[in-house]
Amino acid sequence: MLRIALRPRWIAALVLALAVAAAFALLSQWQLSRSIDTGTVVDRPTETTLPLSEVADPQAPMLAPADGQRVSASGYFTPSDTIVLGDRYNGGVPGYWVVAHFTTDDAGVAVALGWTPSKDTAERVASEFDGRDATVSGRLVADEGPQTGDFQSGALTTLSMAAMVNLWAEVDGGGVYNGYIVENTPLAGLEKIDSPIPSQEVELNWLNLFYAAEWVIFAGFAIFLWWRLVRDVWERERAQASVD
Repeated sequence: MLRIALRPRWIAALVLALAVAAAFALLSQWQLSRSIDTGTVVDRPTETTLPLSEVADPQAPMLAPADGQRVSASGYFTPSDTIVLGDRYNGGVPGYWVVAHFTTDDAGVAVALGWTPSKDTAERVASEFDGRDATVSGRLVADEGPQTGDFQSGALTTLSMAAMVNLWAEVDGGGVYNGYIVENTPLAGLEKIDSPIPSQEVELNWLNLFYAAEWVIFAGFAIFLWWRLVRDVWERERAQASVD
C-alpha cells in the first residue's frame, strides 16, 4: 500500500484530500465561533431587591432564576431557633455562621446573620440574640441539601432546610422556603458573609455546534476516502498478481 500511496497520482490525491479536510476544519472553527458569538446571555436582575414572595414559593423547589437574587421580607425572628454553622469560609478563611429562624407572613426561612472565625464568638452571639420584628434584606441562596452524619449533635456544617425544620422549636404554618437569605447587614459582633454576584449564564447556539461537529466529521471522511481508494487499488493489484 505504501508503494501505491507514493505514486504521483495518489500523492496528488492526498494533497487534495488534505486541502479539503483543512477547508472543512476552517468551516468547523467558524461554526464554533458563531455558536459562542450568537449565544444568548441570560440576564437576571439579581442586584435588584425584590420581595421574597415574588421570587420563590414555600414548600416548592427553588428555580434557577431565584438562586442568587437579592430579596427582602418582613416578619420576626425566633430567638430560641438561632444556631451556629461550622466549616464556613469567608474570603478563604474558615469560620462559623450564625443562622436564625425568620418567619414571614406566609412561611419560614433561614437567615445567615454573619460570619466569625471564632466558635466562641459565634456561640455567644447566637445565645444573646433576642429576636425581634424585622425586615431582612440579602441574597437568596438555594438549599445546600442534607448533611451526612448526626446533625442533632450540634456539629452542623451545611445549611439544609430539612435539618433546620427538625431543629427549630417553632413550626411555620405555611411551610418553609427551600433556601436561605444571606443578610446584607451582619449582626453586631459578626462580619458580613461573602455573597458574590452570580455569574451570568450563556445559552450557546446548539445548531451552530451541531454544524461544527458535522464539518469535523466531513474532514475526517476526506482523509478516510483517500485511504479507502488507495486500499482498493492495492487489493485489485494484489488479486491480479495472484491470478497471474
